[in-house]
This record gives sequence, structure tokens and C-alpha cells, in this order.
Amino acid sequence: MRIGIFENIMTPGGHEVDFDRILVEELRGAGHEVSFYVPEGFRFELDYGTPVTYLKGAPVMYGKSHGVRKLIAAFTREVRRQGWYRALYEAAAAGEVDALIVPTSTYRYLRALKHSVLRKSPVPIIFILHGINPKEAPKFIRAVESLAGDSNIRPTVLTFGDTIFGERPERVRCIYPPTYTPRDLLAEGRTVEAREKSVNEPLVIGFYGQYRREKRLEDFLRIYLARDYARPVKLLVQGSTMHEEDAADFERIIAKYRDDARVEFLHKGLIGRAWQEAILSVDALLMPYSAPRYRYHWGGMLFTAIGYRKPVIASDDINPEVFERFSIGETFSSGDADSLGRTLEDFINRFDERQGTYQRNLAEAGELYAPSKFAERLVSIIEE
Repeated sequence: MRIGIFENIMTPGGHEVDFDRILVEELRGAGHEVSFYVPEGFRFELDYGTPVTYLKGAPVMYGKSHGVRKLIAAFTREVRRQGWYRALYEAAAAGEVDALIVPTSTYRYLRALKHSVLRKSPVPIIFILHGINPKEAPKFIRAVESLAGDSNIRPTVLTFGDTIFGERPERVRCIYPPTYTPRDLLAEGRTVEAREKSVNEPLVIGFYGQYRREKRLEDFLRIYLARDYARPVKLLVQGSTMHEEDAADFERIIAKYRDDARVEFLHKGLIGRAWQEAILSVDALLMPYSAPRYRYHWGGMLFTAIGYRKPVIASDDINPEVFERFSIGETFSSGDADSLGRTLEDFINRFDERQGTYQRNLAEAGELYAPSKFAERLVSIIEE
């Protein structure tokens, strides 16, 4: 089967890039031909080794515009989207593809179909939504219902249940998200199996992601350093920065804690092999951030932890359904600094006795959410 991927969001790296890689490599591994359809001027962060067709109209860039500029940007995106939709319809009508996948979409993508010939696509189109929050749900359901007669439009939500806040609109598919794995390293014969560590070796906990001042890293460091640990421990804090003020603040924190052996910093962005090496090098992953949206959108770092077999310390609002099913780490009460401190101390001090349980559950979760099974689920939706 010839499957086209319509990607229109350009990012400097991160999970969006690896998500496209999962689609390409798993679908290709299952025997399908894969190609990209992207806006003109689109720059790929990875070479996926696939044919690329460029569509008229610049790609979507999400910046920090406000007021009138934000409205103009939104209007421009909608105009361009209609042009891309026409081009995709023409490609499908010409027999270039047997199916299309939109890897990162929202209710707006579906709403825009109301005025597009693409809603009558001759081939199935999977619009993947990475979660839906309560505010978006009514808009999503209305958009889906407006496409009731368009059988080849197949909205697919990455989630852990089979309804959207108790509702199940006809033709909405709900499937599990995939794990991220160290693909390059596994191809070289590396393994995600946990290495046994002596109690005298430092337990290395990784805290990864983009650094922004509003994440209040310094508050967390004070919590971490104030606790009493029964074994050596080191926190590796990696942060990439996009703005000068964030970079300056991160450097200030690095200078302040540079002489503390319990903390190590890495101020740089990581992508591809470097990212894989960094994640694989630690013993556990820390996710101390809290926000209601994590209950409704699958966590990229959580599913990285599962794919890399790394136990986690995480806020209890990050995909609670996963923790209810699998004992893959410990959770703390969202937004509660004391709970975070207690959980962190308990996780570190009892890590050795719990490691076997963590690893068994990580393996089971990795099987359920395997990228290959994710691709199988997408193909089954195409073949309905």
C-alpha cells in the first residue's frame, strides 16, 4: 500500500520529529511504501529516506504572536490549509497514494474540511489527534459530526479509553500512542535492558527538556537537594533554550550549582543519536512538571521512558491510566512540593528493591504500546 504523510508543522526537533520517524519506519517495515507531502520551504530535521512532494504555501510555524498578529497568522494558516487540502485531493484522485495520514492535527483540521473538496477524498485519510481536552471536546465532536457522510475521513485520537469524555462519535477511532525507542542504537545491537548497579555507584536521574524560566527549575533543585538519600545520587539536568533570556537564566543556575556533585548540567539541544545516548545513559527519568493538559494528551517523555525501559518519578496528572495499569515508577501529587520531595526520596532509597518490578512492568507496557502495534492499528483503520 502507498501511504502519504502530510506534515505541515516544522519544529527544530523533539517528539514530533521522532513521531514521523515511527510512522515511516514502522509502516515501511510492514511492507508499505511511504512518502511525504509537505509545504514548500519545509525543512526536515531528519532524513527519512522517503520521496517528498512539495505543496504551494509555507509551513505552519507556531510562535508567540499576540493580538492582531495572532489573528492574521491564524487566518493565513487557514488559507494555506485550504490550498494544501486541494493539492492532497488532486494527488489522491490521480492515484498517487492509497491512503493519507495527517500525523498531528486538531479539531481545526477537521473543521476546515467543511469548505474543502478533500472531504470527498477517494482514499482513506487518518487525522491523528494527540489528545483532546475538555474545552476542545465539543468543538471536536461538532467537527466530526459535520463530516458524517464522508466515510474516508477517519479522525483518530491517541488516548487510553474508547470514548471522548463519555461520548463516542460515530467513526472516531481511539487507539494507544506508541513508545519512543532508541532506534539507531538498537540497530547497532545496543539494548534497553537495565544494567545492575552497585549501591556505591550514583543512581543517575535524568531531567530532560526545553528550559523555560516558568518551569521554576531552581525551586525543584532546592527540593531535590534538601532530601535525605541512603545511596549516592546524581541529577542530570539537560535543557535546550530558544530565547536569550532563558539561556541567560539557565547559565545563572548552572554557575550557582556547578560545584555540587549531586547535580550535573547540559545546556544544549539533543536530537537523533545524541538524544538516544543521553536517555539511555541514565537510570531513571524525572517529570516534575504539573499541568491539567497532561491528563488528556499522552506524554512524550513518559512514552520515551517506557520505550527506553527507564523507571519514572512523575506528577500524578501525567497519563494516570498508564500508572493504574503498570507499576513503572512512582507518582506525586500534582503541584505539591512536599509530595514531590517525599516521593523522590522514597524512589531513590528503595530503587534497588523495586527495580525488578519496574523492569517487568516497563517490558509489559512496552509490548502493549509498541510502535509496530501502533502501525498495525493505523493500517487496520485504513483497511476498514
